[in-house]
Amino acid sequence: MMMQAAEKMNIGEMVMHHAGDAHEIDFEPLGTIHLPVWDAIHLGPLTLDLSPTRHVVFMIVAAVLVFLTMWLTGRALVKQGADRKAPKGFAGAVEGLVLYVRDDVVFAAMGRANGARFVPLILTFFFFILYGNLLGLLPWGAAFTSNIGVTVGLALITFLVVEIAGMRKLGFSGYMGTIFPHIDGMGKGGATTVSLLMGPVELLGKLTKPLALALRLFGNILAGHFVVLSFLGLIFMFGHMPGINWGVGIGTTLLVVAVMLLEVIVSLVQAYVFALLSATFIGMMQEHH
Repeated sequence: MMMQAAEKMNIGEMVMHHAGDAHEIDFEPLGTIHLPVWDAIHLGPLTLDLSPTRHVVFMIVAAVLVFLTMWLTGRALVKQGADRKAPKGFAGAVEGLVLYVRDDVVFAAMGRANGARFVPLILTFFFFILYGNLLGLLPWGAAFTSNIGVTVGLALITFLVVEIAGMRKLGFSGYMGTIFPHIDGMGKGGATTVSLLMGPVELLGKLTKPLALALRLFGNILAGHFVVLSFLGLIFMFGHMPGINWGVGIGTTLLVVAVMLLEVIVSLVQAYVFALLSATFIGMMQEHH
């Protein structure tokens, strides 16, 4: 029976199905929820498909969780303050996390004066990505942060904030100086020539920063899911062999549990890294020197 199950189940297909996006949400063995598929909108050479997918659903869930976390924490802190009590419990933990991100991530990268207006954005990045990573560890969940389209979208937001806020802070001439830097200690002609030559390099640098953000988050979360599902596949590959099937099953289960615990830490670290690098890139543009 195990041999037939192993032959029937394609481990590679299982891994890709779990990590990929689809118009359905699996609740095996309870069944599958099929999401509606709408007609695509054709805009000349472009095709726009607004049909909800598994990752879209879990992005909405993560957004709702972020809102509820902040709302419930705020209510609890107001009540504890009115009762003259120190922050405690869930609200105290969230407040400590918020203050850490604000003081040691945002203010450390941009300073208190410049960084105050970017705190909500960085906190939203942190908690949204954290919930997205953790939702992917649930039995029927899906990690939308393993979707390159999602991570590119998040990185694009960072890129736009960096460039638009930088232009507002530095002015047009100051912003152009970040693309065509002036080289001191050279003649006027030499400085202009080197600045023009450095322009494409600086533009490439502006594009590689958000690309690195997107690929780092995407690669780390996707790799973790591949490792977990690949280990689970060992049960189907070797579980039918007499004499070692119990050993394979128990050993693989313990290994998967250990990796899942590690993935919880990775989920927190990757959310922190994305928030930290986003704050750093914004701060570098605010004070480009």
